[in-house]
Amino acid sequence: MNTLYVSDLDGTLLRSNERTSEYTNSVINSLTDKGMLFSYATARSLVTAKKVTNGINVKIPLIVYNGAFVIDNVTDDILIANYFDESVYEVLDELFVNKIFPIVYAYIEGKEKFSFIPKLCTAGMKKLIDSRNGDIRTNVVQTTNELKAGNIFYIVCIDEPNKLKPLYDKYKGIFHCVYQTDIYTNEQWLEIMPLSVSKANAIKQLQKLLHCERLVVFGDGKNDIDMFELADESYAVQNAHEDLKKYATAIISSNDEDGVAKWLDHAFQ
Repeated sequence: MNTLYVSDLDGTLLRSNERTSEYTNSVINSLTDKGMLFSYATARSLVTAKKVTNGINVKIPLIVYNGAFVIDNVTDDILIANYFDESVYEVLDELFVNKIFPIVYAYIEGKEKFSFIPKLCTAGMKKLIDSRNGDIRTNVVQTTNELKAGNIFYIVCIDEPNKLKPLYDKYKGIFHCVYQTDIYTNEQWLEIMPLSVSKANAIKQLQKLLHCERLVVFGDGKNDIDMFELADESYAVQNAHEDLKKYATAIISSNDEDGVAKWLDHAFQ
């Protein structure tokens, strides 16, 4: 029976310095060379995910943007894609009415871009954009209409909770929404994606693609609950949110102690 192993990144596979350790890289490279079917699932883009996992250099499929895409780690080819339909324009219009001007991720003329209006960015948005300095996906625009360009797949709002929470409550049953405080900056985020987009759904799509009947997952946050519910076995790192630990098969060492890699090194045969 083929088993697929999937780990969250931030707070799980990554240490607190937002990098995988040399030990973790070595274990994953070695075990995948021996036949382990492994992927990671993250809210990050392909660009930033590959940057923070530099050293994992084997051919594995990557689940990025919370499941919007599954991408080949070697060729960067999109294996599975999930975009918004036209209903996204109504969402954007309501955000604009509420004085929320998000960062919008889309494929524009075949190239991945994230678009934003600099003069309307919040301090939290500026922090995120500054962390992407030099990123070829950067697309500075001047009008809200330009934020609607291309095939949209991911919307990020970073603003005050009193502005974001009502919109989360409205859209959480219509789209896949993640409302949480960023673990690095303590800023409030509202992420909006197509309803079909989730780590769990992307994992199911990947399982089908790879013909894997069994699933083992690793995570740390409340947004990992859906994949914990899907898995045959689920492991929360010691630093995980207490709500996630309730769904775990067991608790393993923390992210800063390379808990996932140590478990894989011990368990994979």
